[in-house]
Amino acid sequence: MAKGVRSERLLKLRSVPSLLPEVIANSISIVGIGALSALGQDIEMHFRAISRGQAGLRRLSELWGNESPLAENPAAWIAPRELLTHRKWSPASMAALHVAKEAVAGAGWMAGELADAALVVGTSRGNAAGWLGEWPGRRPFKLMAASNTIHSEPATAVSIECGIYGPNHVVSSGCSAGLDALGLAKMLLDSGQATRALVVAVDLPLVPLLLDNYAASGLLGSSEKLNPFSAHTDGFVPGEGAAAIALSKEERGKVEIGYFSNNSDGRDPVGVPKDGGRSPELIAGAVKRTGLPSAICPHATGTKVQARAERMIFQEAFRDHADISFHLLKPYFGHTIGASGLLESAVLARFMAESQLPPNLKGTGGPGDWPVPDAVKECGGPVFKLAHGMGGHNALAVFLLNL
Repeated sequence: MAKGVRSERLLKLRSVPSLLPEVIANSISIVGIGALSALGQDIEMHFRAISRGQAGLRRLSELWGNESPLAENPAAWIAPRELLTHRKWSPASMAALHVAKEAVAGAGWMAGELADAALVVGTSRGNAAGWLGEWPGRRPFKLMAASNTIHSEPATAVSIECGIYGPNHVVSSGCSAGLDALGLAKMLLDSGQATRALVVAVDLPLVPLLLDNYAASGLLGSSEKLNPFSAHTDGFVPGEGAAAIALSKEERGKVEIGYFSNNSDGRDPVGVPKDGGRSPELIAGAVKRTGLPSAICPHATGTKVQARAERMIFQEAFRDHADISFHLLKPYFGHTIGASGLLESAVLARFMAESQLPPNLKGTGGPGDWPVPDAVKECGGPVFKLAHGMGGHNALAVFLLNL
């Protein structure tokens, strides 16, 4: 689509005043949340840490020792490490189980309600941790000798341990995997294949072999204070993370997912289009269905190419709307790769349950002149969450308050 035509379409959509009735009718409620990252072992620890402006980024020397070639690089990891250590299940499966059980408990689902639920798991690096190298404190497995070598094992573990036998999917669309998993779960509920769904996302990217390759590509950042849109940003800070969100078509929660869509730029296997690609069209579709957002949580990894692309995206989509606030969450717990979209959605949902939006870490800048508040802000209209995966994959979810 020509840029002029695309801009004209966006201008027409800016007059959408409120939510359409069918959006309200088809919204899916969030009834349980689980979270695990450097900020803590449950969603309440994340809520408290972010509320007080506490970040979890540290130097890798604290985890790997001063002998590591990446000792001075910042990262964010889950503690205690024993939480991820198990004789049978991989570290990623243990993280997935941890958040899944928290979300199920939050939803209050019993065995009978879980049995027919859908399960959708998103991950980019799957079981790389504990497979591409030994996991401290855990007996090593031979390659291809156990289910630990299968990147879908976290879904298997959650299905077995939680007794979930409904539709089962694993999504691996790079850094958008977690948000895509949420969108796929919404589609399953919208289509009537299930009335409940558990969405889980996990990635543990702190694997020497992986980080060596990221470093060689120039993607790793060097500052413990991640400021993704700064002129001085030089890369992302890798973080371990997992999240789970329980969705229901029948139960009503304070926060709902009202819309999801994704598309592809189809240009390059790893690059991000300089002009933002087709993300403005994705945003236009969401605006048409749900109205203008009151707030946006961008992907905002910290790489220069991502910052440049997102500036173009938001300038084209929202240049005439100065009151939309931006809320960046990776400065708190790093870039958790395929888990990032769902982990950041979980944090948004927890704050929205209090009719709030999360504060930005002090000193964090935005993609333009829009507000980037460093204090808790009242939540008004729809909240847009975006995620992007290598290869030009774009995803967008819209969260609504159930008033």
